[in-house]
This record gives sequence, C-alpha cells and structure tokens, in this order.
Amino acid sequence: MFRTAAQQWVGRSLRTGAVPRTVALSSARTLNRSTALAASLGQKGIRPFLCASFHSSPPRLSSDSGSNPLKETPTLTKDSVIIDGKTYKTDQLTNVTSTILDKTTRQLYQIPTHPIAIIKDLIASTFPDFKHYQSFSPVVTTKENFDDLCFSDDHPGRAPTDTYYINEKIMLRTHTSAHQLRVMTEADKMLITADVYRRDEIDSSHYPVFHQMEGAELFDSKTAVDVIRKQIAADTSQASGSIHTTDVTVITDKNPKQDCHDEAAMLATADHLKYSLNKMVRNLFSHEKDLQVRWIDAQFPFTSPSWEMEILYQGKWLEVLGCGVIRQDILNNAGKPDKIGWAFGLGLERLALVLFGIPDIRLFWSQDERFLRQFEPSKIQKFKPFSKYPPCYKDISFWTSEGFHGNNFCEVVRDVAGDIIEDVCMIDEFTHPKTKRHSVCYRINYRSMDRNVTNDEINEIQDRLRDEVVQRMKVELR
Repeated sequence: MFRTAAQQWVGRSLRTGAVPRTVALSSARTLNRSTALAASLGQKGIRPFLCASFHSSPPRLSSDSGSNPLKETPTLTKDSVIIDGKTYKTDQLTNVTSTILDKTTRQLYQIPTHPIAIIKDLIASTFPDFKHYQSFSPVVTTKENFDDLCFSDDHPGRAPTDTYYINEKIMLRTHTSAHQLRVMTEADKMLITADVYRRDEIDSSHYPVFHQMEGAELFDSKTAVDVIRKQIAADTSQASGSIHTTDVTVITDKNPKQDCHDEAAMLATADHLKYSLNKMVRNLFSHEKDLQVRWIDAQFPFTSPSWEMEILYQGKWLEVLGCGVIRQDILNNAGKPDKIGWAFGLGLERLALVLFGIPDIRLFWSQDERFLRQFEPSKIQKFKPFSKYPPCYKDISFWTSEGFHGNNFCEVVRDVAGDIIEDVCMIDEFTHPKTKRHSVCYRINYRSMDRNVTNDEINEIQDRLRDEVVQRMKVELR
C-alpha cells in the first residue's frame, strides 16, 4: 500500500503549469465532450456527493474472499514459526517476535463496534459495488509484498529494521497491496482491508501493527473516457455540505504519465480517482460544513502519476491517503493488459484517532470495557477518557554495537514491557573523540492506560529490559 509521510499514497490534469483553484461542489452539470473531461471533472462537472448518515445501519458489503481469519495462537521456537496451523522454518533473517505474532489473531477491523471497523465500514459505503476482501492471512511472500509491486531491490521497506521476516522468503505483510495482484485477477472493482506490520518507533501515534484499506477500479483502456464521463454524469447523489478542493499538481518528469498510456484515458482515470475520493472524504467528514481538500504530487512504486490527499481539519492539514494511476506492468502481470485503473490506500488508525478523538494509538488494542462500550456501528462518537495514570520515566544508556538501529531497540522494549510503554525517546548521543565508540541514552515513559503501576513494578521491568538489551543487542551498558 501507498506509504505517505505517515504511511504512503493520491490525481490531476496533464499540463505544464498550474494555478491554485478552489472549487465548491454543488449542483451537477452534464459533460458534453470527452475532450473537456479533465477540466470539467475538476470544475463544473463534479456531481453532488453521496453522504451516508453516521447513524444509519452498517453498510452491506459484497461477498468476501480470502483465507479464513486466524484462530489458532501462533507459536515461535528457535527453528520454526507456526501461524494458523502452518509451519515455517526460521533462518538468519527471522526477526518476528511472539509479541507481534500474538496480534495476528485480534483482527480489530472485524469487530463492528470497534473504531477501526466503523471507519472501514463508512469508507466501504462509498463503494457499494466493490468486492471487499477482508480475511487474507497476514503471512505473505517477499515476492507478493515487494517484487510484484515494483519495489526496487534496495528499497528501504525491505530492510529488516523496517519489516518483520519469518524467513528469507516469508514475512508479515507491510501493506494491503501484497494481495493486490491476486484480487486484480478476480475483480475490476475491489477493496482490501487488513492488519499490517512494520517495525517502528514507540509513541502515541505509532504502533508496530496497524490497519490499512485500499481500493482500486479498472476500466477498458479504449472506452475509459466515455465510460467515466457517463458514470459521473449519472451520479445523482446529494451532498451534505460543500467541499472545496485546491489542486496545483502537475504532470512532470518527476511524476510522469506512463508512456504506454493514452493521454486522454490517463486524464479520465485520474479525474475519476479524485472524484471518487473527494466523495469518500465528504462521507467520512460529513460533520464538516465546508470541507477543504488539497492534492499534492507524490511518488509510489506502484502508481504513476501519484498523489496525496490532505484535508484541513480543526485548523491543521491532515494527510489522509495516497493514490495514483496503477503501473501498467502490474495490470499486465494480473492478466489485464487492456485495462487502465486507479488505486488508493490509507491508514485506518490515522482517521480513527482524529475522528474519534482518541489520544493514544495503544487504546485501539485495549480490552478494557470502559473503552470498548463507548462505540456503536456506523457512528462517530468522541472518545471519553476513563483514566489518566501518572507517567514514570526511566533512562537507559549504552555503547552501541555494530549495525545498531533504534527500531531494533524499540522491539526489545516492546517484548519486555508490552503496551505499558507510552513512548521511547532518544535524549542524548555521544561519539567518543578517540575510540569513536557511539553512545546513546533513551528515556522510557512507562504509563498504563488502565491501572496504576508501582515504582517497584517498573524497576523490575527496567532491570529485565537492561538484561535483554545486553543479551540481544550486544551493547555495553553505561
């Protein structure tokens, strides 16, 4: 899936220059000429937006495909990893941990009253005729996760410091797009929702497991312009408030049209993409009377041209998603060389944190009834804090070993302390002028979300952490 600054992915007319424009979407106007499509879709041709009520029944989704959700508790030994009854041999690249494996059975996006699932269902309601895949196993091959999506061999996403490997060829998916090639062979309109796994820092907005949703729509290359024009002209949905879009994106050598694509078909596809996603965010943010959206050029391995969408929410620009025109070689590999299409991807936590007002990403994994009972299907309800226990800070400093990476340190912290850690911050680093040895100091904030933790308990955890860091990372404590 598209990785934005926070995760990744988002369309505009092909031109050599652009000026900012703001558009208020209201009444519909018929598009008369396909040659005017790029301009008319962005200005006078936009139709009113569908806005499903947040208090309506959960949307009905089309039949799901994919393997059954994981039910068996995964196990990890020195020689093997067992997930969903399947055994995988470990090797020198294995870095997945028991703490992470335990998360593979939770599937928060399948719980109707969970904020993650509520956001997912509201997004899906914008695409009622899309086939929705929601139960693929998180275990994928490196080919599915990287190679099939045109990731270069030296792409940073392949690094063991960023990715959880079961072995050299098998891993936990880092994005929902790992299943994209498979579903494209089955459908021309598709949604995928899944939990994804990335090694990361520890703070209130980052977690090693999060949830993504992506969608794609394909068109016949020869008829795309006419089909898209008719689709938008036939849209009679009513808007709930206006949406103002600012788009200064430009097709350049850095964000190019693919050589194999007809210019008119590419423009039509890009405009249909933006039109569809504007409608989606209008649905999600229906409580915003005058929603402001802006489009920004971006680069992703599997789309070109590519864009990001941001919305102005509570006075700040919020990065929502990434998207673009699908790389043709991906479609060719899916057995659809005569198609052209768009795709988007987004992180569900990012939207849920904002819309529900949830202050800490760890809360999504809470099993405290005081959290779980606050939410209802298809409703956006602001989170009501039920506790705020005091923090306890502990520092740890050490001389680093060769190949040290902060994400590896955070992984040890998670294994030892779990979700009792609110954040980990490097507060100092030092390189000895003579020996050139590198020293770091991290400050760890211990704070439980649902109980008071004693100083003695935290001291015991800190002692275990110090031992584990030395043993697993070969560092020297200071």
